[in-house]
Amino acid sequence: MYLVCGEALFDFFSADQASTQANTVDFRAIAGGSPFNVAVGLRRLGIDAGLLAGLSSDYLGQRLRRVLDTEGVNTDYLQTFDAPTTLAMVAVGSDGSPHYSFRGEGCADRQLLEAHLPLLGEEIRGLHIGSFSLVVQPIADTLLALVRREQGRRLISLDPNVRLNPQPDIQLWRQRIGELVKHADLIKVSDEDLDLLYPGQAPQTLIQGWLQQRCQLVFLTRGGQGASVFSRRHGHWSVPAQQVKVADTVGAGDTFQAALIAWLTEQGLDSPQGLEQLSREQIDALLRFAVNAAAQTCTRTGPDLPYRHQLP
Repeated sequence: MYLVCGEALFDFFSADQASTQANTVDFRAIAGGSPFNVAVGLRRLGIDAGLLAGLSSDYLGQRLRRVLDTEGVNTDYLQTFDAPTTLAMVAVGSDGSPHYSFRGEGCADRQLLEAHLPLLGEEIRGLHIGSFSLVVQPIADTLLALVRREQGRRLISLDPNVRLNPQPDIQLWRQRIGELVKHADLIKVSDEDLDLLYPGQAPQTLIQGWLQQRCQLVFLTRGGQGASVFSRRHGHWSVPAQQVKVADTVGAGDTFQAALIAWLTEQGLDSPQGLEQLSREQIDALLRFAVNAAAQTCTRTGPDLPYRHQLP
């Protein structure tokens, strides 16, 4: 089983064009949060997954738990708090890209403490961490303690997924990502993340620095420009994006991440040792599988991640 760690929330998508009254704004609420999406995405791809997160005891928190149950995500690692559910207000641009505004201060998904961390058995093959849970407290220090404890024991994957609205201090983001990179075996990062974290710096130079540490594979996503992979053993190369009719790109990065983990698990290579065994051809197949999966999500509204039978 893969254990995904971080926030769970509701995305509120504006449907303002449907309103005929100036004093009314219509919204469509969809369960989400990057780690939440990755956990659901793994289950839809046929991989056993659990979510380590704080959920609210409020109505929306109960709905999040119901979604996880329905999708088959293991809920044994959830903690319930008497605090609100985080809300993300989402406006979608003309190119399908989302713009977020978060209401999350003091909310349940931030309340996870080191004392809440479970002891992990051999059934947990890997951990995934990402998004603003990496930098908002107290969960940020909790996840750092977790990966420090578990590095080398199981595969650790990282997706910075930078969101400046919940934490606008970019120096804090740089500091924490720099620390987490030391413990990750696999990293997925977008060109937007790198532009925010290290403006004006060449992505290849930054990524080569990451590969000098524990990390063996880095995947760089570029939206409509496709994606690249950087391997410690096999160099780097790119593949184009699949041409699809884009509804929006919400959840595409999370789909890419879930697909990476799912492919490695299917091949029995979801471990630090497994990554070392990958051939160039296998890495290329992994990259193309993830690109294809992300493209499927882009054809749908919101984080509606694909099922395994919908992919090659």
